Amino acid sequence: MEQLVKLHRESYLGGRLPAYDGRKSLYTAGPLPFTSREFQILLVDEDDGSGTERRQRTFRVVIKLAARVDLHHLDMFLSGRQADAPQEALQVLDIVLRELPTTRYFPVGRSFYSPDLGRRQPLGDGLESWRGFYQSIRPTQMGLSLNIDMSSTAFIEPLPVIDFVTQLLSRDVRARPLSDADRVKIKKALRGVKVEVTHRGNMRRKYRISGLTSQATRELTFPVDERGTMKSVVQYFQETYGFTIQHTNLPCLQVGNQQRPNYLPMEVCKIVEGQRYSKRLNERQITALLKVTCQRPQERELDILQTVHHNAYHEDPYAREFGIKISEKLASVEARVLPAPWLKYHDTGREKDCLPRIGQWNMMNKKMVNGGRVNNWTCINFARNVQERVAREFCHELALMCQTSGMDFSLEPVLPPLSARPDQVERALKAQYHDAMSLLQSHRKELDLLIVILPDNNGSLYGDLKRICETELGLISQCCLTKHVFRMSKQYLANVALKINVKVGGRNTVLMDALSRRIPLVSDRPTIIFGADVTHPHPGEDSSPSIAAVVASQDWPEVTKYAGLVSAQLHRQELIQDLFKVWQDPQRGTVTGGMIKELLISFKKATGQKPQRIIFYRDGVSEGQFYQVLLYELDAIRKACASLEPNYQPPVTFIVVQKRHHTRLFANNHNDHHSIDKSGNILPGTVVDSKICHPTEFDFYLCSHAGIQGTSRPAHYHVLWDENKFTADALQTLTNNLCYTYARCTRSVSIVPPAYYAHLAAFRARFYMEPETSDSGSMVSGPVGRGAPTQRSTRVPGGAAVRPLPALKENVKKVMFYC
Repeated sequence: MEQLVKLHRESYLGGRLPAYDGRKSLYTAGPLPFTSREFQILLVDEDDGSGTERRQRTFRVVIKLAARVDLHHLDMFLSGRQADAPQEALQVLDIVLRELPTTRYFPVGRSFYSPDLGRRQPLGDGLESWRGFYQSIRPTQMGLSLNIDMSSTAFIEPLPVIDFVTQLLSRDVRARPLSDADRVKIKKALRGVKVEVTHRGNMRRKYRISGLTSQATRELTFPVDERGTMKSVVQYFQETYGFTIQHTNLPCLQVGNQQRPNYLPMEVCKIVEGQRYSKRLNERQITALLKVTCQRPQERELDILQTVHHNAYHEDPYAREFGIKISEKLASVEARVLPAPWLKYHDTGREKDCLPRIGQWNMMNKKMVNGGRVNNWTCINFARNVQERVAREFCHELALMCQTSGMDFSLEPVLPPLSARPDQVERALKAQYHDAMSLLQSHRKELDLLIVILPDNNGSLYGDLKRICETELGLISQCCLTKHVFRMSKQYLANVALKINVKVGGRNTVLMDALSRRIPLVSDRPTIIFGADVTHPHPGEDSSPSIAAVVASQDWPEVTKYAGLVSAQLHRQELIQDLFKVWQDPQRGTVTGGMIKELLISFKKATGQKPQRIIFYRDGVSEGQFYQVLLYELDAIRKACASLEPNYQPPVTFIVVQKRHHTRLFANNHNDHHSIDKSGNILPGTVVDSKICHPTEFDFYLCSHAGIQGTSRPAHYHVLWDENKFTADALQTLTNNLCYTYARCTRSVSIVPPAYYAHLAAFRARFYMEPETSDSGSMVSGPVGRGAPTQRSTRVPGGAAVRPLPALKENVKKVMFYC
């Protein structure tokens, strides 16, 4: 396309500069002088140094008129006279503004990266971080806006393959032969990576790696002619290119298709620059990447302004062609800061209530508003280096802390701590559980809590333990890492006590306004607040299911206790499949169920009342799917209500919560301490609901948390449906106040707790999948016969089903086990 424009812009294209989307669409600011035309474009290869003639290729390019994109509707939409966004017009303008950066930088999704936009930083294992920026056109109340933000991501270092492999295995690969584990690691890291060959002069031909040969290079032969004459790879490289292969003991890279693979010795291949690494990073790499991306607000703002200046939009020939002008200043918007809510603690504490300062407070002199009861508990210690004496002492200190925080907590365990080996997690758990229960059952008592001490690096131990406790034994557990057991800091013990309390059914704190019934549209009548999220498997895991979690408040008027349910569904399916379900039962006929119905029933059991209002916070939805999700899930909520009794239709407010967006808010004046905290970020409670928001819909940005490091990311709340007729102020205040009720810490959090809890529950449920499911291909099993609701099986086209998660035990469902 570049060549075509260079050759024919002034002649056939009538002087127009087209913007190309890299696929099948080409856009021009006005009509071309033809409706259809074919061009022949000749491209000539680089010199490969072999003395043979350079390869020439001719391409046929056909350009024909497809449509005119109407900008009139965009105008109507921006001025609020039309409800839905004209996607095509926005897309065209986006493509026009991406044309220039695409030629200068490496595009990834909506971002652009370059080794020239900031220092490259090594991340280890042959990866490095590149700086870049995100750019997209957004319709806002101010008209069209360009959203720009800084970002960093991992790229594969453009190293010779042998050096890459050396880094990956952290040893010299030439010293000793590769083990099977080494081969698997290399194959995993290199599959799909593009390499260029270095043994053919300037002719740097590129290939994509499809695998690794099982034999060493010296053993490889291949047919060179139709008669099947075989030649060795070593001999071929020597005769054809005069190249002597040094490392004949290493395998070759396989490139091209599997039927006729091409063999390339590692030493003639170099990784092509500019390939983003899209698989999962390890802990070390994540830490290194966060270090690079973490910037104070002032630095980030300067970087954004510099990027805008560097991109020189005023000189962009494409922007000029399409008549787009871009201001080099950041937009200035009005914000307000919502006050923190008063929190209630128990009347027996020295401080009965508390007003958080700048998004935080502590438990000093306070007691939990409702302390849970733990009469019977025991401990298992999986850490070799923690002696039994240390384990006993730690458990005693933790029990004391739970007591002083306001829980009814027995200081003596039912059984002394059991020390066990990590590879015998199931045996140890069941043995200790069995021994404890045989002591307790004669007195008709239950085991309320298991304290578990884990090694700091415990691999799959944590997940296995949670799976067995929550789906097999019905046991509430609290895990503690060895490093914390040795330190035994008061702060740590207090935090663990907060988690234990809600896991055994207590409440840590409650909003004063909830108790005095002063929360608009919540306090006046029984209200249930839902949180829902879907988490998808990591890139590279092609077949494991997505996991949906739904939590719902189980107390009113307090709205702080949330019960949670989880369910596996189709890989990358955004809509929550199990909100409402109907199936045929041989005995009972048509039966209805699903997550919403179950949570509505448990709300009624817990409070004695039916919810007369539903507020549904939904996380994990991308913009393009807002209305699809709303239609499907609102319908499921309605059906679930109607299945309880015919005319039961409580009004619903459906709000999407987004944390993954690129809007950043900076204080206008970096020295004004009325609008920033000590990290330089905007204050918790800062809300923006004008100018940068949607032209016609009800949405707002709320920064509910205090910045700790880096630049705070405000949460974006988009109200898709509101039958409760919330005012902007009432919903913003409710949302901000709820952020102070998160059970696991004494800080306000960045997204509303029900959405946060759903995220935690979905994350927990990943551990419930049978261990073999991490390998691709084994996840979709045959049809699951009994379609009963405990199965939670999701049908797949073709009759297969996503293997259902093991069901949570009833006593676990009722409490905040995921905390």
